[in-house]
Amino acid sequence: MKALVIGATGATGRFLVDELLADPFYTTVVIFVRKPTGRQNPKLVEHIIDFTAIRDSKDLIVGDVIFSCLGTTLKDAGSKESQTKIDFDMPLQFAEIAKANGINSFILLSAYGASAKSNVFYSQLKGKLEDKIAALHFEQYIVFRPGLLLRPDSDRAGEKISAVVLSVFNSLGLFRKFKPLPTAVLAQKLAISPRLFSRGNSIVELNKIFELNL
Repeated sequence: MKALVIGATGATGRFLVDELLADPFYTTVVIFVRKPTGRQNPKLVEHIIDFTAIRDSKDLIVGDVIFSCLGTTLKDAGSKESQTKIDFDMPLQFAEIAKANGINSFILLSAYGASAKSNVFYSQLKGKLEDKIAALHFEQYIVFRPGLLLRPDSDRAGEKISAVVLSVFNSLGLFRKFKPLPTAVLAQKLAISPRLFSRGNSIVELNKIFELNL
């Protein structure tokens, strides 16, 4: 199985690449990055591309399954326009090319509450992306909607505070469906998901992600 990954250097993507490289089910792992990562592995193929001209690299987007972990925050992007390019335009272009090149399976890391009808910009953006990719009709399309992610060495104060508060509530048996999800655990679930779901579209909400096992 040849797996492709976009967003391979992000908080979840880097753990996903580790999982795929360690899993015998995947014979080749192709990552698309802006600059060299320094990773070394016999199964790893690294393509350094221009993400503002993705279609120039269309001949490289071939394989069996593509994982999209590409995304950013509004703060890091600097504007809604910039975030739209990263969270919507780029993943959609990869999806369109992947479909045209005969890739059968697309795994999308989305977000809790994603909906094209949402009044929240981020949730609406993620929802629109989900819908656009669904309209491409991959044989297998799996959408993950995690909530709060626990990132190692995170410097986001709000994220840390929210994680502590939710953990306290969880220990009291409250808000369990909003349980914080470590990015390493999310990566494990993403990696095994193509073997767990049949053809068609599947949406994995936060409370179900923890239950996924081979």
